[in-house]
Amino acid sequence: MTAPDGSTCGRVGTLHPVEHMALERVDSTNAEATRLATAGGRGPLWITAVAQTAGRGRAGRGWSMPAGNLAATYLSAPALPPAKAAQCGFVAALAVGHVLEALCPHTPWQVKWPNDVLLGGRKVAGILLETSGAGAARIDWLAIGIGLNLIAAPPPEALRPGGWPATSIAAEGGDGSDRERALDLLADGVALFMARLLDHGFGPVRRAWLAHAHALGDTVSAQDGRIRRQGIFADMDADGCLVLDGADGRRHRIAAGDVHFPE
Repeated sequence: MTAPDGSTCGRVGTLHPVEHMALERVDSTNAEATRLATAGGRGPLWITAVAQTAGRGRAGRGWSMPAGNLAATYLSAPALPPAKAAQCGFVAALAVGHVLEALCPHTPWQVKWPNDVLLGGRKVAGILLETSGAGAARIDWLAIGIGLNLIAAPPPEALRPGGWPATSIAAEGGDGSDRERALDLLADGVALFMARLLDHGFGPVRRAWLAHAHALGDTVSAQDGRIRRQGIFADMDADGCLVLDGADGRRHRIAAGDVHFPE
């Protein structure tokens, strides 16, 4: 079905099919989700675009998306308090892992705290959460933006200086040619792990995430406010914070910020 704005509508996912808005071109799928939510939309809805003109990553950074890759945002209104909404980022990372296990089964994947997914040690996906409802008992809406490199990685000049090296499913020997199949797998992964989070709390998601955690047990450095801390990545706690056994002999919880991992 083609909508008046030129988008096509359908459903994605096989576990619990969800409405899908497929756009040819947009500034970013997260921006479109925000516009829909501001107008009262709550989903559940997947929004995808063949091309983004202003894709966004974490901390206001740009997101480069070569042609043929997947830009997708899941808009919903889960019954979560604002403090727990960030845990959906780990849900999204595991959902990407679900895609990778199907499309690139012979290459190991990992999750890098807080919101990146690695394939063969290189970044294959990024995740951006945006929400509304801070200070309320529950969030008004949540947009989970996922950029997944199916057939091409951004060129080095498109990456921020010092950024993690990138790859794609195709570059790692997988099949990234079918965007529709990748989206179905992604939608199923989000449905699966979101149900675990809502029905059983963060515990099952945390355990699954830690099973694939990059650099667990290695020395990392993290920005904690104005302080740069170095220590052992010891754990991720029940709130989703990185737990660092510091060089100062103390244990630190890192709730947000840049963490530098060994490659």
